[in-house]
Amino acid sequence: MSNENVADGDVRRKGGLGQRIAYAFGNLGQAAFYNAMSTYFIVYVTSCLFSGVDKALAAKLIGVITSLVVIIRIAEIFVDPLLGNLVDNTNTKWGRFRPWQFFGGLVSSVLLAVVFSGMFGLVNVNSTLFIVVFVITFIVLDVFYSLRDISYWGMIPALSSDSHERSTYTALGSFTGSIGGNAITILVIPVVTYFSWVFTGENAEHQSGWTAFGIIVAVLGIMTAWTVAFGTRENQSALRANAEDNGGPLQAFKAVFQNDQLLWVALSYLLYAIANVTTTGVLLFLFKFVLDNQAAFSATGVIAMIAGLVMSPLYPILNRYIPRRYLYIGGMVSMIVAYVMLALFSSNIVLVFIALVLFYVPGTLIMMTVILSLTDSIEYGQLKNGKRNEAVTLSIRPMLDKIGGALSNGIVGFIALAAGMTGDATAADMTPTNIHVFKICAFYAPLILIVLSLVVFVSKVKITEKMHAQIVDELEAKLASGEIVDDEAQPVEAAEPPQPSAMRRRQSRTDLPLPSLP
Repeated sequence: MSNENVADGDVRRKGGLGQRIAYAFGNLGQAAFYNAMSTYFIVYVTSCLFSGVDKALAAKLIGVITSLVVIIRIAEIFVDPLLGNLVDNTNTKWGRFRPWQFFGGLVSSVLLAVVFSGMFGLVNVNSTLFIVVFVITFIVLDVFYSLRDISYWGMIPALSSDSHERSTYTALGSFTGSIGGNAITILVIPVVTYFSWVFTGENAEHQSGWTAFGIIVAVLGIMTAWTVAFGTRENQSALRANAEDNGGPLQAFKAVFQNDQLLWVALSYLLYAIANVTTTGVLLFLFKFVLDNQAAFSATGVIAMIAGLVMSPLYPILNRYIPRRYLYIGGMVSMIVAYVMLALFSSNIVLVFIALVLFYVPGTLIMMTVILSLTDSIEYGQLKNGKRNEAVTLSIRPMLDKIGGALSNGIVGFIALAAGMTGDATAADMTPTNIHVFKICAFYAPLILIVLSLVVFVSKVKITEKMHAQIVDELEAKLASGEIVDDEAQPVEAAEPPQPSAMRRRQSRTDLPLPSLP
């Protein structure tokens, strides 16, 4: 084996400790940002933003805001692949991804603080102008957050082309993401009530408390994004060196829709994401209006954080012995049991906490399996279509998260209005009908989506770790021989076997026949 081949193997299999730490730290703030926007922004809107407005007008504005958020997020079905294409075609001395960590983290974080400030009280001056300014601000915020999120996860194939090494980076990002996202759940109520007390002298949730919460999340967002921007670098493997020109927006959409494995993984994850974010979005309502124990809600964040801290580093170890397909299936079965328990025993706090353990523990297994399956579909698509679209492919998962979050926002807003869980309402105001509506939307409907997600994954997702290893060998051989060039679409069915020298490097570990791809 030549020295060049050895070097290439080292590049794609190893990552420096400093770079791994810098990369991992990025998702600490990113996950906190996402949780603040997808879960607690609507809680803020329904409980505090319009507290000084006439109740009829407040209800109308809540409906308008939640509807606008859903519409904007749904529009990202078309926008996020374009943003991924923009990232893929970025060429600077910083590389392809780091500039978007710098600027995306800065702009989105500043605007997050503005949104949680209530647009500086504009709603109390002119409600129509408030809606207009809110829409513009939210769209810009969302675009720059998307650029940050897409470039963050899009860096993984730029750091390594080895499936197990990618799982290391994914595990590190998931580990810190669990800390950041769940810390928000733990701290949101204490932070909001503390700063509300500092500025108003009342032990309640006020605008000043939510503003402070937004500023804290924004500062964390900037710090962590800039850590990635200045602490990582991209490797230029042979696979990436032959894929510099990624085409325009039409090619981006074409790359997505021609990659069947990407689409099936995406559909399975979308069903899961809608169910998961819908339920987490109303858990505060469960403790506040059903269990009448809002103080216990912080324990939910503790459970989720511990689950993430344990399962994230454990995932690569488990994955060495258990194919990720079965980790995904096991995680889904655990969630199904959790939903059944939450639906049947929602008034029993002990059983609720047991159900939440079963709900949160598999989250890392599911998330990391999806990220790795999407990442591995990059080489699958490159072999099948002759185009390597890193950021476009990995823009799909953040896009689906935001779609799920948008639908969750709409559902949470609907529940709050339909069940009377707005403003100064308490558990004593809830009727059996209120509770029934809550359980249908929070538990029964998401349970159906989880079952559908499992069915799609089991029946349609075929790419595995072993298949990906074989795809990489075949792709490297074809690139080296010139059989695949950047502007040439190469159907997988027509692929010739890789050259023996390329095949030996990987078959020394797998001893598997070449993949037979659809």
